[in-house]
Amino acid sequence: MENQASSASASLLETLVSFASVSLTPNIALIHKVQDILAEAGIESMLAPDPQDPSRSNLFATVGPVGVPGVLLSGHTDVVPVEGQPWTSPPFEATHRDGRIYGRGTADMKGFVACAVTAMVAAARQPLRRPLQLALSFDEEIGCVGVRHLLRRLENSLPAPYLCIVGEPTLMRIGTGHKGKAAYRAVCCGQAGHSGLAPRFFNAIHMASDLVASLRDVQRELAQSGPREEGYGVPYSTVHAGVIHGGRALNIVPSECEVSFEIRNVSEDKPEQILKRVLERLAERVKKEALDPAAPLPDIQMTNSYPSLNTREDSPAVGLLASLLPAGTPCARVDYGSEGGLFQQSWNQTPVLICGPGSIEVAHKADEYVELAQIEACDRMLAGLVEFLCR
Repeated sequence: MENQASSASASLLETLVSFASVSLTPNIALIHKVQDILAEAGIESMLAPDPQDPSRSNLFATVGPVGVPGVLLSGHTDVVPVEGQPWTSPPFEATHRDGRIYGRGTADMKGFVACAVTAMVAAARQPLRRPLQLALSFDEEIGCVGVRHLLRRLENSLPAPYLCIVGEPTLMRIGTGHKGKAAYRAVCCGQAGHSGLAPRFFNAIHMASDLVASLRDVQRELAQSGPREEGYGVPYSTVHAGVIHGGRALNIVPSECEVSFEIRNVSEDKPEQILKRVLERLAERVKKEALDPAAPLPDIQMTNSYPSLNTREDSPAVGLLASLLPAGTPCARVDYGSEGGLFQQSWNQTPVLICGPGSIEVAHKADEYVELAQIEACDRMLAGLVEFLCR
């Protein structure tokens, strides 16, 4: 078993893994560590904490000239939980084995964060003509929540970046887009009663079942005739029911049932229009089945959303990033969300690309890892980026 990091970035990754910065828990110790590293290089940084909980915070730093569009490196510091997973090594302790670093967040996405911080330190010693910027966020894994506080702080305070690179794990391929997501909670209300007299009462689970059936109806329509964007594993918008809670006992007609569902949309679709179609199908189903007309339809509330990302492959920014990577590096769309759509929404003239070390295939699993070769490839790409910013 290997025990030593092979580069400054790999060494920093070891340190970052040791912070158990699970979503919805404090990340401030990790943020302060990054602040200290940047400060030693003469780089000032700004914090943008959660207004309700300063123990969870974003960080923004810039090096180089001010008032000039630069390149922004974006990464999140939170990781998903490890409980219930069969880890063979301590999840919050970096373990070197077979050319890999194992630990929670090594791929998603502390590997990129380590490379980005190392690149900032190196850039501070160079005669930059454009700035290099760093944005680190919290609570990305629960719906890109934390970065919104940072974006509000940055609004109108600096020029729109020339390029934003979100370092989610792509095996150092160029990600040009991802679907948007809208998450909803539907509360279906009924009437409690004895199950021996069930037909006399309105059953909340039955309404929830009709809602799920309507979601499936719309999903079939989207698959058959919805807008398509090739490059995704599923090239059309999807509708997915993920959680259902309802009922208290078998002999009680349930008075409440809750359904959580999501819409992941390609850029041509709008979640609100898809939801409208779902509600139309539900109304048709209720009418067809001659349910009690007084029965209330579900109360549906959006709980979270983020926009899709769509950057043209023929944009100069793609050409720039491609020039920093090995010849023939492919462009692709990714099948997960990122903060990239929010950055593109905030700066609608800024191209946003996804490119980072590691594979999404091992993210969120036991024994998550990143290849040391991937860290080295990311270091080379960012070193080339710093050279570009000096021209």
